Amino acid sequence: MRGLILVLGMLIGASFVGDRPATAAGISLGQRKAIQSANAAVQQAGSRFAAGDYDAAGVHIREAMGHVKTAAKDASPEVYDALLPSIQRISKAHTMLQFEGISLPPFRIPPRPEAAPPAAASEPAAKPAPAMKPAAPATTTPPAAPATGSPDGGISFTSSVAPILANRCGNCHVRGSKGGFSLATFAELMKGPAEGVVIFAGDTVGSRLIETIETGDMPRGGGKVTAEELNTLKQWIMAGAKFDGADPSAPITSGTPTPATGAASMVAPELRMATGKETVSFAKDIAPLLVENCKGCHIGAMQARGGLRMDTFAQLLRGGDSGAIVQPGKGADSLLVQKLRGMVGARMPAGGRPALPEASIQLISTWIDEGATLDGASDRQPLSVMSQLAWVASATAQEVSERRKAMAADHMKLVNASGAPVSEKVTDHFYVLGTASQPTLDLVAKLAEEQMKTVQSVTKGSAGEAFFHGRATLLVFPRRYDYSEFAKMVESRSIPSDWDSHWQFDGIDAYAAIVATDRDEEEQITSRLLSPLTSLAVSTRGGDVPRWLAEGVGVATAARKRGADRAQRQQMEYEISQAIAAMDNSKKFLDGKLTPEQSDRIGAAIAASLLDRTHRRNFDRCLRLLDQGKSFDQAFSESFGVTKEAFVDAWAKWAKG
Repeated sequence: MRGLILVLGMLIGASFVGDRPATAAGISLGQRKAIQSANAAVQQAGSRFAAGDYDAAGVHIREAMGHVKTAAKDASPEVYDALLPSIQRISKAHTMLQFEGISLPPFRIPPRPEAAPPAAASEPAAKPAPAMKPAAPATTTPPAAPATGSPDGGISFTSSVAPILANRCGNCHVRGSKGGFSLATFAELMKGPAEGVVIFAGDTVGSRLIETIETGDMPRGGGKVTAEELNTLKQWIMAGAKFDGADPSAPITSGTPTPATGAASMVAPELRMATGKETVSFAKDIAPLLVENCKGCHIGAMQARGGLRMDTFAQLLRGGDSGAIVQPGKGADSLLVQKLRGMVGARMPAGGRPALPEASIQLISTWIDEGATLDGASDRQPLSVMSQLAWVASATAQEVSERRKAMAADHMKLVNASGAPVSEKVTDHFYVLGTASQPTLDLVAKLAEEQMKTVQSVTKGSAGEAFFHGRATLLVFPRRYDYSEFAKMVESRSIPSDWDSHWQFDGIDAYAAIVATDRDEEEQITSRLLSPLTSLAVSTRGGDVPRWLAEGVGVATAARKRGADRAQRQQMEYEISQAIAAMDNSKKFLDGKLTPEQSDRIGAAIAASLLDRTHRRNFDRCLRLLDQGKSFDQAFSESFGVTKEAFVDAWAKWAKG
């Protein structure tokens, strides 16, 4: 852990509770706690899944799997029975999340201790969860032996079943392998995902494919298998799930007609970056149109209509259940344009919204004619952020300040339902407002300006109003209740009970919210300001700065200034080592697959390393390139000589020692 020792002096940790002695009924207190934690994690996963936040649900399921592993170690029958409800729910959730494209480690249902067979060379069979079959042994041969010719008196796979699968499941599991499950060929269909086969010849009840359709779990995104199609699938399975083609490894779409979908192509076009010769900018011209007119149905939707999500450019290109909606070079023939003009099916946008003016539709068509290129920072950046950043790039600092001031007033109206007096103060770098007293606001404004000396030592930039590309907002609340309500009303989230300040940047709005009262000492208020202000400074350097970096630099800067004692450093060393052990590789961390606590620990530790003398020059160059308009990936690679993935992997290896 030699790498950690160099950065722990800058960081502060939390508490840890260990195991306890055994209790009655063969369940130790540690096992009981693990069982309770597993139950809680599964419940949280269910809530996040219902909300459409599959990434967060996956994090909680991984937590639950870890708790089950802990509790099941040397488990008694009593422990197993107590764990079984969570085990069964994890098994089903595991499969559902895999279908949603969430990568999870394998999960096998362990046998009940008293029923476990004696040790042998082969692994004992796992007890199946309800409506699930044991996983098939590793093989490249489909469970159902292929039959040549049409099945006698049965349903033809090639002419009847394959078209249903291609048309209803094509985007996710034929042209892709979402959740590790591919339907591209008959062989892959019968093999199933890592969890086990989903089709059992002669058994529609045990066939997971049928279960997910009947329960409404599949297909996702608003698509639906008709009753007639479901009956066809069932008849085919009951007749033996036979194959009547020439080659079970051939694409199931071979010779399979696709549904009439207007001008839609079933294959998503490749990403093309802008050349600079285009007359229409996607980020500045097209993204704002889509955000304004498609929000709720295809952008920021709990369940996207027609399987079409447009939250990011990558999702827009991917298309929906009907296939791709954009054909580069063919604006008039693209389904997006035809739907906007009402030429195919129901005219868009739906829901009673007015039709787009022809001038706006022609702008979209021209963008497609010119190659449907991207001039934003990343094809995975939210379109809402991309459009805001495009506006900011062409706006003056004063214009951004005025926009942020108006947004701050709207935020305060939501929170200040009682109509309490709102005070305000304007400084070189900040617009300060809140329901705290005027003297308190004046003090917060003064201390915030004093902290800018430290902030600017970390992130160089223009002085005054232009530093945050417009004045940043400071929202000051005299009670923690008001601060908490602000997070609920404005950010739609609950914040941890020990928070008294945080920051937010969405491309335009840039603010820090803080609790400050007339009774607080200057040192207390100062300690609440430095971290969020530093994070805001880093985040506003570029359009796609990852939150883990901005948050990490803020935490590391504040921790370095206040220091940490020996006990705190030891605690932090433990917590970071645990977080690194859970990381496996950089992708898991960079894609947000860790818990928020683990990501915060790793992000702060990496940031502390970036701020030391070894990497500081590279870090400063990275921020300069971001200020010049480079994407984060470009700026990082040019500054450090490696990709961010390679850097994080090397850092983790170094930190482990």
